Amino acid sequence: MPLIIAVLGIFLLFLLIAKFKLNAFLSFIIVCLFVGIFQGMELESLVNSIQRGIGNTLGFLVLILGLGAMLGKLVADSGAAQQITTQLVAKFGVKHVQWAMVVTGFIVGIPMFYSVGFVILIPLVFTIAFSTGLPLLYVGLPMLTSLSVTHGYLPPHPAPTAIAAMFNADIGKTLLYGLIVAVPAIIVAGPLFARTIKNIEAKPLKEFYNAEPIPEEELPSTAVSILTALSPIIFIGIGIAAEQFLEEGLLQNILVFIGNPVIALLLSVLIAIYSLGLAKGKEMGDLMNSLSTSVSSITMILLIIAGAGALKEVLIDSQVSDYIANSLKGSSVSPLVLAWLIATAIRVSVGSATVAGLTAAGIVLPLASGTGTSPELMVLAIGSGSLMLSHVNDTGFWMFKEYFNLSVKETLSTWTVMETLVGIMGLLGVLAINSII
Repeated sequence: MPLIIAVLGIFLLFLLIAKFKLNAFLSFIIVCLFVGIFQGMELESLVNSIQRGIGNTLGFLVLILGLGAMLGKLVADSGAAQQITTQLVAKFGVKHVQWAMVVTGFIVGIPMFYSVGFVILIPLVFTIAFSTGLPLLYVGLPMLTSLSVTHGYLPPHPAPTAIAAMFNADIGKTLLYGLIVAVPAIIVAGPLFARTIKNIEAKPLKEFYNAEPIPEEELPSTAVSILTALSPIIFIGIGIAAEQFLEEGLLQNILVFIGNPVIALLLSVLIAIYSLGLAKGKEMGDLMNSLSTSVSSITMILLIIAGAGALKEVLIDSQVSDYIANSLKGSSVSPLVLAWLIATAIRVSVGSATVAGLTAAGIVLPLASGTGTSPELMVLAIGSGSLMLSHVNDTGFWMFKEYFNLSVKETLSTWTVMETLVGIMGLLGVLAINSII
């Protein structure tokens, strides 16, 4: 019975979001009530469970996502993303422009949410494609692949960070494994796949690529742009290295503290305020207004994650998760594959990668501790599955279609295939790491 209730709960989530277009946060709360009531939870206990799930989930994530949004806003508004793109294209040359776009998407994708990175970089992609005479998808798809991979695999992005918190996974290890998995996924789904679709011609509407670039003299330097955008990874990497290679003592404690994701992002934001703002003559008041805007933009993402955290808590407190875990204990299928399959099924049904990843995490949470599977790899397996088979119920699908002015069929044969390759390569990478560690 608990398994049937869980399946019906996911089906109800699908109906509310996809069919009735209800807000995802409200949908999660309704599904929490549905699962809890039909599992026989006392009403007061059910409400307490929802509150506890929301509180436990947001306690850590508000800091990570808030600081991440601030850093992304500073990188975007300062022109650092524009500087990174133009300089990398110049260094790589026309012949290797795809690799320039891959590196750009990866660097800009680390601090920036997917939709923001998409809108910021697309005009630059169009300009580069038209100036070089190369097919637009050949140039643009590798960059979007990098953005998608960072969005699905790597902290401090919302879903992987939230899932890592659910599984009590080490953020540093998740980031390290994620970077290892990301490289082959980006290469296969980006440059290699893009070379097979040169015959599909994108004809973007003029208003989408007519954005005025920031004058070159107002841009931050290339070194400052790249170092500032990558500073969270640099600080977290320092923390990981100190923990692994230094003896216990004051120096190790300080470096590990600096490598804590919250501290790493805080330091990165403070550096960006100076290097991308004050050092370029911007007023502190204007910078703070910009940061306020960035935080307001993630309010709904935080609520969606909170709703998913509530569902996770209800599934645990109502014994649904334990029942599912016990049912799967005798299965010969790897927990990593099961997590990936469940995330894929929810992604196809609901559309949102964030919703798919967080919902799948709540369902398979007991599998990590019950089977001894690496929680960091469970995060990446779920993240990979949450990117699979993007189609007409995903906003990313329509953003890609409209900006590149493609038909639905062309979008399915380009965007959907790219996302699916990312998901499959992610799973293969996770299984490869799991066989080694």
